[in-house]
Amino acid sequence: LLLFLTEYAEFLHCKGKKFTDFDEVRQEIEVETDRVTGMNKGISSVPINLRIYSPHVLSLTLIDLPGITKVPVGDQPPDIEQQIRDMIMQFISRENCLILAVTPANTDLANSDALKLAKEVDPQGLRTIGVITKLDLMDEGTDAREVLENKLLPLRRGYIGVVNRSQKDIDGKKDIKAALLAERKFFLSHPSYRHMADRMGTPYLQKVLNQQLTNHIRDTLPAFRSKLQSQLLSIEHEVEVYKNFRPEDPTRKTKALLQMVQQFSVDFEKRIEGSGDQVDTLELSGGAKINRIFHERFPFELVKMEFNEKELRREISYAIKNIHGIRQVLPCLFTPDMAFEAIVKKQIVKLKGPCLKSVDLVMQELINTVKKCTKKLATYPRLCEETERIVAGYIREREEKTKDQV
Repeated sequence: LLLFLTEYAEFLHCKGKKFTDFDEVRQEIEVETDRVTGMNKGISSVPINLRIYSPHVLSLTLIDLPGITKVPVGDQPPDIEQQIRDMIMQFISRENCLILAVTPANTDLANSDALKLAKEVDPQGLRTIGVITKLDLMDEGTDAREVLENKLLPLRRGYIGVVNRSQKDIDGKKDIKAALLAERKFFLSHPSYRHMADRMGTPYLQKVLNQQLTNHIRDTLPAFRSKLQSQLLSIEHEVEVYKNFRPEDPTRKTKALLQMVQQFSVDFEKRIEGSGDQVDTLELSGGAKINRIFHERFPFELVKMEFNEKELRREISYAIKNIHGIRQVLPCLFTPDMAFEAIVKKQIVKLKGPCLKSVDLVMQELINTVKKCTKKLATYPRLCEETERIVAGYIREREEKTKDQV
């Protein structure tokens, strides 16, 4: 009972150790941060898990994400902004979480990185709550009334203003209770906020979050329960299958063989279509290389073909005269059909070489793709060898038919 009434904290990385002094909690967070990220402002996506037990707080799970860093300092990598952005998106993209978009009141709300990121994953604003901080640091004569009244950049869940402890307050050991009283006094005494003081401040934010989280859980629980039940049924089915599993059962071997062949087919198709899970960054391969053969190599081979315009004109002249025979060749607008076909057929024959060369290149790339796909069957050498032989044989057979058509 005494332990329940006492506030204490536990870290996941310090199992069994209870912290009752929250100055020690702050020190432990700093020590663990330095251990994970280094001593010079490094970053890490590994969270520090802290659980606080208290009879004076509401049940909430909070994830404190870093703000966007534009310029790297210390040991931070050059792409620090993109790394932090990816880290934030990893969490706020989840449909079962609420987003607290925190923005200082002394900055332009239209340039808020928090609101911009929240809008990307929650365009309807169903999961976003705006939090405006540093209201006490605004220039004299200015206020955030329009923002807090949800008039400037409206959010479906609105905005809540808070006044946190300053660094001077923290260094001066100002406790939370005194900070909450000071915050309450600020809103009650400020002419722009006193009419909505009951809807401002950290205690109100806690109540709103607790209520919103309760509503959110209630709304998402049916779908979550249904998903768990379907997963449970699937697992139970797998358990039943493996319960009666016999390693030497011929049907199991046949099924495994069919699955591997089917996977080979899927891998081959993905490498040709360009949707594979493994992307080669060193050279073109698969469908990309075949595409290059058709759109770059083949036109290049056509350009290399020798073409003598004077010789072609002489051939056209002879063809027209030979078509007319002993008849007089009269001037006309159009070349006779037979002469045109004779000349065109002779020119088309010249395309045979580049076409056959392109066929060879495409077929060679298809065979190389087959070899790459059969690497997953390396644990079964005979199956790997037979699959490669059969598929490569089929490809070569198609190559011969294609060449005959050419």
